[in-house]
Parts: sequence; C-alpha cells; structure tokens
Amino acid sequence: MYITFERFPMRALVLLALLAAPLAACGDKDGDSAISFSGNGTDGNFAIKVPGFSGNLKLPKLKLDASNVEFNGVHLYPGSTVSSFNLDASSEGDGDKGNGKVRIGFDSPADPATVRDWFAERLGKANFTLKAQGNSLIGTDDEKKPFRIDFEPAGTGKSKAIVTAGG
Repeated sequence: MYITFERFPMRALVLLALLAAPLAACGDKDGDSAISFSGNGTDGNFAIKVPGFSGNLKLPKLKLDASNVEFNGVHLYPGSTVSSFNLDASSEGDGDKGNGKVRIGFDSPADPATVRDWFAERLGKANFTLKAQGNSLIGTDDEKKPFRIDFEPAGTGKSKAIVTAGG
C-alpha cells in the first residue's frame, strides 16, 4: 500500500527532510531506532522523535483535505479534512523494510455508516481485504498488512475517523 499526501506544501516537506535526515542517522546506546512524527497541521505544532533527539517544531499551518490524502488511489471521503496524523517508524524487523504505523484522523460531512460503506467499496477495488465490524472497517491492505478505519459520530450527519495502517 502507498499513502500519499498530494499537494503538500513543498517548503514544509523540504524543511522536514532537512531536519529529519541528519537526526535519523543518529543512534542511541540502547539501540532504539524508532522514529515518530506527529501533528495536527491546523496549528503548526509538530513533534519529532528520533534516536538521540526529540523536540517540538512550529511549522506553517497546513490544511489537508480529501484531495490531499490517498490510499492506493483512494482519497478521503469527499469534503473530509485531516485533523491529525502520526507516523511511527522503526528500522527493526521485517528485513530491510522495517515496521511502521501510520495514523490519520479526519472529519467527514456524513454519518459513520455512509463514510464506512463508501470506503469499503473503493478500498475493496484497490485490493484491500476489509470487513465491516460495527462502525469500523478491519482487515489488510493490498500488501496484506493490517489496516483499519474506526468511525464515530461527530454531530448530526457528521463523523470523525482514525485510519491505522501498518504495524
């Protein structure tokens, strides 16, 4: 599976790459090689943790919507906006590929069942194997890695959700 953030501001990507590249090369005495990056994008506050360094960054505010995020070509439900994201990566295990988990929170302008069914149809066509379980979709992506989306109501005719991929 691939997750893309389309039309993400180039200056933000360049800044993140410049900050993370030298830090990712560091190691600590305990051999911990986990990397974590998280933020909500709306207030410009981001947290980064790499071996030997952790800190908070203030970047330009970002507004990511349905057109900016996709999973194997499937964008977020129309009208959705990203409310949070978290990347936890590790170079340990799984051969040279490492393990990682991505979480993306988003708000949608439709009830949980409508958004769940919309994703089930489209992700199924993208070779995901998912089943509905209450207000969740649970299963695997096209690479047979864990994938789930948990939906909950967020007011009349609205929902919020968390996508968890990998792990």
